[in-house]
This record gives sequence, structure tokens and C-alpha cells, in this order.
Amino acid sequence: MQLRVCRMGLALLVAGCIGWQATSCASQVQAADQPARKAQAAKAKDQPAKNQAAKAAAAKPKPIRDEDLPWPPTLPGGKQVLTDTSPEFLQGPAELTPGTVVAKTPPTVDFLYYPNQNYPGKPWSNWGDGCVAGGKFYSAIGDHLAIDPKQEQPHGTGTAHVYEYDPQTKTLRSLVDVTRLLDLPRGHYTPGKIHSRVDMGSDGWLYYATHRGSPRAANDANHYRGDWIFRTNPATGKSEVVVAAPVPKHSIPNGLLDPQRLIYYGGTAAGPDADEQGIQFFAYDVQGKKLLYAGPDGPARYMMLARSTGRLYYVPGNSDGQLMVYDPAQGGSPKPVRGVTMGIRAATDETKDGKIYTVSIGQGAADADIWEFNTQTEEARKIGTVAVGRTAYVASIDVDPTGRYLYYVPGAHGSGPQDGTPVVQFDIKTGQRKVIAFLSPYYENKYGFSLKGTYSTALSEDGSTLFVTFNTSRGTRAWDCCGLAVIHIPESER
Repeated sequence: MQLRVCRMGLALLVAGCIGWQATSCASQVQAADQPARKAQAAKAKDQPAKNQAAKAAAAKPKPIRDEDLPWPPTLPGGKQVLTDTSPEFLQGPAELTPGTVVAKTPPTVDFLYYPNQNYPGKPWSNWGDGCVAGGKFYSAIGDHLAIDPKQEQPHGTGTAHVYEYDPQTKTLRSLVDVTRLLDLPRGHYTPGKIHSRVDMGSDGWLYYATHRGSPRAANDANHYRGDWIFRTNPATGKSEVVVAAPVPKHSIPNGLLDPQRLIYYGGTAAGPDADEQGIQFFAYDVQGKKLLYAGPDGPARYMMLARSTGRLYYVPGNSDGQLMVYDPAQGGSPKPVRGVTMGIRAATDETKDGKIYTVSIGQGAADADIWEFNTQTEEARKIGTVAVGRTAYVASIDVDPTGRYLYYVPGAHGSGPQDGTPVVQFDIKTGQRKVIAFLSPYYENKYGFSLKGTYSTALSEDGSTLFVTFNTSRGTRAWDCCGLAVIHIPESER
């Protein structure tokens, strides 16, 4: 009897333990499932948002690549030139810098694409300043390509062209293709850019220098000796090399000509195999075929020439700093101009009263200073700033024949549309900035292309017309081709 009771008690105890374990396990499983259930609920809650984001990403158009576009670029309706004037040229951003005004009369603008852009570049670009001579505008663009070790590029190793624009016929013609002129063997480096000024000499020849499309291409493996100074005669159509590699294994992104004395000045960029890796300043006699000087601490991007004295001025490197002067009449090395610190990212020609106007480095800055330099006293003073909105990078600046007005286009490296691609007139007498036209919104809205920025502007001899070579986007992120805008400034606005 006692044994039976013990057995029954033991059975009840075992059953109770089993029941407790089952209840405990179920509770543990339920507790463990709670985070997973919460995660599943959160995932289900987030799914509509993720689906919406995925749909938005799918609906967003893919960036247009250069190779997706038709070549050469063409204007609507097969036109060679667009001619427009509109009140919309006077409509820009709501907020302009204090003291900036907008013109009352819109200009008339002619626009056309540069010829010979028959294939995608990397991209087709303008990098060097142009000039006006004999009523015509001279400028340069290049495809920015470089040598391809695998020989897979279908369009050669890189080239650049110099052009003449005739305002009477409203036509552009290529005067030279530098790579065809060089005619180098397969596998040799050729330049993809003309990064210097294009200047007319007193001998009737245009002078300019070349720059690499890629730093890596300018090496010994590609037979790189250095870049070239060229000259082209627009009257005869003849082009020739003035000198190859005035500074060995360096390209020439900065260059200008003294047209009276026929001295070419340059600031260089070293190839990877060059012995001297710093920027070199040089002076080369293009008539005597003689290197007058070459030395360190040269200017990266621009210089100013006092035609009245023959002196050449620059700031070493690529920022504001100590002004240097090279005097070919005295020879020797450049000397510091005592007490003068300024900026020279772009400079005008010298005026009749001996003034040169420059703009300091504005790339990535909120604003940039405008300087006035007196070539007789060698004194400099700030006279204003360039920004009319958010962009301040100016790579070309011109002074009108009266010496009163400066003209420039901020946003050189593609940021012009942020401010409507403004064409700006600066009144030296009053310090006032006036926008002659906002170009980007009009051309984007009407024709579907955007004028992104410029490194080349020039005024006609009478100051009535501003020629601007624009890096132009047909929907690409940066730009893909080059166009010329000829801006006829209303007489009432100058």
C-alpha cells in the first residue's frame, strides 16, 4: 500500500515537472520571438518607404554620358547660328550680392558650336584665353585626350585646335589641328589642350603653347620631351612649331606673348619624369629662337604684361602673393616688386594710361578681389570684388577701350549656372557691378543646353561686343562640348 502511494506521488511529481518545463519553454520561446516580431513589424512598416525610394531611383534619369550624345553637336533646326534677344536675359537669381544691379536693356546674343568636335572628348574644353585682332576673335579648344597605351582610343592621342571667328559672316574656322601638324609616330605623346593665351604678334602670327590631356601621359614611356610653342598665320593658313620643349619634360599651361618685342613667356607643369618638378618660369625670344631665361618658382596660371615698358609681372604658384618682375632689357632673374602682394588669376591688357586690372584666385572661394596695377609706379590697390552671387572663379577679364569698364563671367570651372551664368560689367570709376545678361536659364529652357563656364573672353576693339568661349553641357554632369557666345552690349549699358 505504501509502495503504491509512493509510486503515485512520484508520478504526480514527474508530471508536474514536465508541465512546468513545458510552460517555461513556451514562455521562453514567446520572449525570444518578441524582438523578431518587432523587427518583422518594423520591416513591414518600412517597406512602403523603401519601395517608394526604389521607384524614385528607377524614375530618375540616368546621367547622360558624352558617348550617348550625337557628334558633332548641332543647333535646333539645323541652324548654324542662334540669334536671340529677350527680357529673360535680365532674369536671374532672386538674391544678388549687395551693390549688384541688373541692366535695363537686354543684349543680342549670337551662339554657335565650334566645328571639328566630331567625337566625344574627355571632354572637349576651353582652357586658354583668346584675343581680338583685326576685328576677328581668336580662340582655342581641345579634346582633353591623352595617349592610350593599349591603342584603344578611336580618335587618336589627343589634339587641340585654334579658331578664327569672323563677326561679318558669323562663322568659325579651324586654323590648325596641332596633332596633325606634329605628325608624330604611333605611340608618341601629343597634347590635348591649348591652355595658354592665343596672342597676335606684330609679325601677323598667332602664338600659343600646349598642355597635356593627362599628367600620366607626359612620360618617358610615351617619348615625352616637353610641350610646344606654335605659331599660326591666319592670312596664309600656315602653322609651324616655334620651339619644342623650351623647358624639358614640362608642359606649358600658362603662356603669353609680348607682341612688340616678340618674347614668349611661360609658366610650366612638370611631367612625372622631369628632373625639376616645380613650376618653371621662362622667357623665349621667338624671332631669335633663343631661350632668354628659365628658372624656378614660376606662375601656375596667368601673368600680366606691361606693353609700355616690356616688363612681365607674375605671382609664383597658384595663389595671391609677392609680385615678381622680369625685365628683358636688364636680363637676369626675376626680382620682387617691393611692397606689392596681390593676386593674378586673370589679367587685362594694359590701358592707355598704364593700368592693368587683375582678379585674384576665386576657385572654391566666396569672392575674389579685383586689383588695379599701375605699370609706371608699380603700385597695386584693391578696387572691388567679382561675385554677384555664389560663384567667384574668374579665369578671364577684359577692359574696354575707354579704360572704365571691366567684363568677366564668374563660375569658370562649370559653376556658372548657379548664378544664371552672369555676364558682368564692373565700373572702375564707381565700383558697381552690373549684370549685362544671365545666359544659362534662357538657353537651358529654350534650347536644352547649359553654358557652364569660360576661360576665354575678349572685347571687340570698340568695346561693343564681348566674345565668350563657353564649355557647354547638353545634359552631361560637367560639360561635353564648346560653343561661342557673341554678346552685343547695348550702347545704353556701356
